[in-house]
Amino acid sequence: MNYIDLIIGATLMNAMPHYVLGVWKGKMVSGFGVGNTKNIVWGFCNFLVSIGLFVYKYGFNGLVENQLYVGALFILITFFITSYFWYKYFSK
Repeated sequence: MNYIDLIIGATLMNAMPHYVLGVWKGKMVSGFGVGNTKNIVWGFCNFLVSIGLFVYKYGFNGLVENQLYVGALFILITFFITSYFWYKYFSK
């Protein structure tokens, strides 16, 4: 493991709380400031940086070989897709 692996994991996991709290209108400071939209965009930026660095270092074949990363990526994408639904469901 080296520094790029640390950044890949940190940005992937940092994407989730920013995106979820942005959708659920929670307050959290992001790299773009405080605000729902800023947190959502910051979450997506973290996601893109993580994917970009991973593909740069390991290639697309690395996604097949690294099930831990793919599992975490699957959970994050699930949150991207379902967060609005859960917010609407639980905020009634």
